[in-house]
Amino acid sequence: MRSEAEGAVPEEKEPVDSEEETAEDSEETAEDSEDDGKKKKKQGSFWKELPVLIVVAVVLALVIKAFAVQAFYIPSGSMENTLQVGDRVLVNKIVYHTRDIARGDVIVFNGLDSWDPEVQVEEPGNPVSKVLRAIGTAFGVAPNEKDYIKRVIGIPGDHVKCCDAQGRVTVNGVPLDESSYLYSDPFTHERNKPSNDPFDVTVKPGQLWVMGDHRELSYDSRSHRGDPGGGTIPIDRVIGRAFVIVWPLDRVGTLPIPDTFKQSGLQKTTAAALPATPYALGVICTLPLAHFRRRRRLKTT
Repeated sequence: MRSEAEGAVPEEKEPVDSEEETAEDSEETAEDSEDDGKKKKKQGSFWKELPVLIVVAVVLALVIKAFAVQAFYIPSGSMENTLQVGDRVLVNKIVYHTRDIARGDVIVFNGLDSWDPEVQVEEPGNPVSKVLRAIGTAFGVAPNEKDYIKRVIGIPGDHVKCCDAQGRVTVNGVPLDESSYLYSDPFTHERNKPSNDPFDVTVKPGQLWVMGDHRELSYDSRSHRGDPGGGTIPIDRVIGRAFVIVWPLDRVGTLPIPDTFKQSGLQKTTAAALPATPYALGVICTLPLAHFRRRRRLKTT
């Protein structure tokens, strides 16, 4: 007796309709072409959007530069060794809306119509160069001969003098230890004197006495004593505080206030604060009385 397996006949495959194959192939081709179209559209839209993205990025950068943080290029050695020629620093433009300018701050200020430029920068000869120069200055990759960077030594009301018996600068009679930031020759390690020229000034209201860390090279307040401000600069010309070096990478670091400016003896009690004290005490004392009278009025109603 033969088994069913032995008598089994191989099943014949039904022929596939060529029309169905053609339809499937056309569907796949249509899908492929649709994918290609989408890719081309994406690529096309990217190149169309790129100019808009660039414009938005530039506008944001200019807004940040105008109101918050701006980069500056260091063109001279007047702040060596703290800052070197070619360094780029970021300047905080908001900080002085929240606190006063402090002694020891490294500030950038505009010297237009008050100080002559320390570095003469050649004017661009054609419109393209002028535009590139303006962009470079805006982003801190090109020098601006109208802006200066110095360290604040005296604020309004300070008596700044040089030199005492040990050759030091004094502020309100307190000597400054400037060894941490005064220029030191990289080969001989000889440090600049605090000042080769003696001076004795009292900083007027709304003004600042500023000096470079490379005292023998810096054209600072000492060199402008014959000007109307007596060498000081107006506070309203201050652009902001330089707080960090961002370029070159091997010099990245912060610009903190040196410890010598944190001496308690430097601080002066301003006359403006004294009259306010009795008024403040008066207000505090009247608060309980006002509260008592209010409660009494509520009870009688």
